[in-house]
Amino acid sequence: MPYDQLSHFDEKSGTVRSATPWGSWWQTVHEVHIEVNLPANTRSKNIQVNIQPKSIEVKVLGEVVIKGNLLKAVHGDDSLWTIEDGSILDIVLSKSDTFKQDEIWESLLEEEGYKPDPLTLHEMRKKLDLERFQLENPGFDFSQAKLQKCYDSPPV
Repeated sequence: MPYDQLSHFDEKSGTVRSATPWGSWWQTVHEVHIEVNLPANTRSKNIQVNIQPKSIEVKVLGEVVIKGNLLKAVHGDDSLWTIEDGSILDIVLSKSDTFKQDEIWESLLEEEGYKPDPLTLHEMRKKLDLERFQLENPGFDFSQAKLQKCYDSPPV
């Protein structure tokens, strides 16, 4: 099987990210990804990440970057974080509600300021539908597909 067919769906088709002052977040069917921009050459000893089933707290150099109640539950023990190139903190949260077919996180946290703009949320919905099709039909490539599904009117 060619290498490009072995890659993950989001690697082939890209991600739909919600920009934040500290970085960005996006989601797949099974995970929520958070990227936090770090000062250059930040080391793991300068970072504290506490992930609970319904909350998260991220501190960088003693400063709270993210703190609040997650919109939905995660498997805290299955979540992880890494530092990439000494400048990005990559946090992967494992969704606990993946059995629900149309489940989308409409915000990262319950608190204000973590919800994507309406157009980004609309694109997230479309992306998750394509990923679900890919999971249900592994022999096909839906990474560049366009859906004819009737979504709510795209935001203007």
